[in-house]
Amino acid sequence: MDFKRIKTDTTAVTRNIHQLMVPTGNIYESVAILSKRANQISLELKEELQAKISEFALPSDNLEEVFENREQIEIAKFYEHLPKPTLIAVQEFMNEQVYFRNPAKENREDF
Repeated sequence: MDFKRIKTDTTAVTRNIHQLMVPTGNIYESVAILSKRANQISLELKEELQAKISEFALPSDNLEEVFENREQIEIAKFYEHLPKPTLIAVQEFMNEQVYFRNPAKENREDF
């Protein structure tokens, strides 16, 4: 997913818990889904950032020689200005873009 194009708030916003409850019927289940999705987004962003920064890594790491790479700094600043993974997860959840299922509920309905 392209997190750079997501239009969401970059600061925390007070949410109505009843709106978060609507898709699942349980606020705790909704929060658990949000938590798992935020972790997924965080890992994806971290892997992408590490891949971009590793392009600038020098083969010989020497602690005495520290080079400031302007491109590397710009990449880091760009990722710092992205919305936090939790805010992205909430936005996706509210827009019904997150797939989730509860096997425990599915098993009860089968009986």
